[in-house]
Amino acid sequence: MIEKMVIAGSGPAGCTAALYAARAGLAPLVLEGNAPGGQLVITTEIENFPGFPAGVTGPELMDLMKRQAERFGARFVSGAVKAADFSSRPLRLTMEDGQAFQAHTVILALGASARWLGLDSEQALQGKGVSACATCDGAFFKNVPVAVIGGGDTAMEEALFLTRFASRVFLVHRRKEFRASQIMVDRVLAHPKIEAVLDAVPEEILDVAKQTVTGLRVRNTKSGETRVLPVGGVFVAIGHEPNTVPFRGQLELDEAGYIRTRGILTTVEGVYAAGDVQDPVYRQAIVAAGAGCMAALEATRFLERAGL
Repeated sequence: MIEKMVIAGSGPAGCTAALYAARAGLAPLVLEGNAPGGQLVITTEIENFPGFPAGVTGPELMDLMKRQAERFGARFVSGAVKAADFSSRPLRLTMEDGQAFQAHTVILALGASARWLGLDSEQALQGKGVSACATCDGAFFKNVPVAVIGGGDTAMEEALFLTRFASRVFLVHRRKEFRASQIMVDRVLAHPKIEAVLDAVPEEILDVAKQTVTGLRVRNTKSGETRVLPVGGVFVAIGHEPNTVPFRGQLELDEAGYIRTRGILTTVEGVYAAGDVQDPVYRQAIVAAGAGCMAALEATRFLERAGL
């Protein structure tokens, strides 16, 4: 069987694409991926998604989006894509369990995964004071000291953004020199709310037992001495990895691995990309949802032109 549309990914971009395609009568097949619902499922509270004046949890929002798409005929299949073949038609996607799907159009909405430190305490406190997105969660830390971990432009941007809310921002970096552009470094070091903690690596985020962040223990890489930073939140800003490994050699990717697009059009006709898998700049649920809408509309028009 050849599907009219297969959507890889079930975050805001994938679910929105599924909703629009389903309402167009295309009965899209959604491959949920290894993290159904995307990064939002580990977000405890969302206050910046339109339509929820009292806020909504990440899992609740994604459950509602999935159910809305299913209501109109979208079908969801668990599992992740392992490989793709876009060299001929129909387009082909192979799952990790060996199951293969053929489709006339494909929307890639697999998102990007935040790079984490690898600490047990970090994993235990994700969504409970540990975040990888200051613009998503910064407002929850008004008048609270926080730490940002990283040394690139992203870390600088996160630290500066958090000064709008936090009482103090500790910028923790493992070296003395930053990788960020000099203009960003100058802005950060000149800010009265930001304290740079250099030559330091995080050892543990406190306190797992209380299920809330009460501090960050760091170790000086030169002296070996440890210090606990009194923070109520920790923002990990060491980059993201777009989930594009299965598509290497099939689509044009940029140097960081993101899918190159013109809008949501990829370099292969009938293949579209939406959300964090092609957007290294905004990384917001509402932006991803909008791109998912555009991808579904473009794919629908492609099918109509082709008489499929």
